[in-house]
Amino acid sequence: MAMYLTRFSYTPETWARMIENPEDRREAARTYIESVGGKLHGFWYAFGEHDGWNLWEAPDNVSMAAVALAIGAGGALSSIETTVLLSVEDTIEALEKAKSIRYRPPAA
Repeated sequence: MAMYLTRFSYTPETWARMIENPEDRREAARTYIESVGGKLHGFWYAFGEHDGWNLWEAPDNVSMAAVALAIGAGGALSSIETTVLLSVEDTIEALEKAKSIRYRPPAA
């Protein structure tokens, strides 16, 4: 299964609701990813550009996209960004395959 890192930010309205009724959102996140056969590896809140970070494992890009789309469509977030993470082994395999690609820079 592939690994994914999601960065998200809540809307001000969502933060206001969370202040009034604090809730641990890890269980909700776990339910979403498990519904597509995946696993939640971590859930953190943060200071800075993004309010939180999730580390997920999903069977494929379509499954992870479905989770991200469902969460994004819920209206609680002002932003959501998901990055596919490559293992060191996958990166080395990609580097080996890159040797055979005859890239030519533009206008070269």
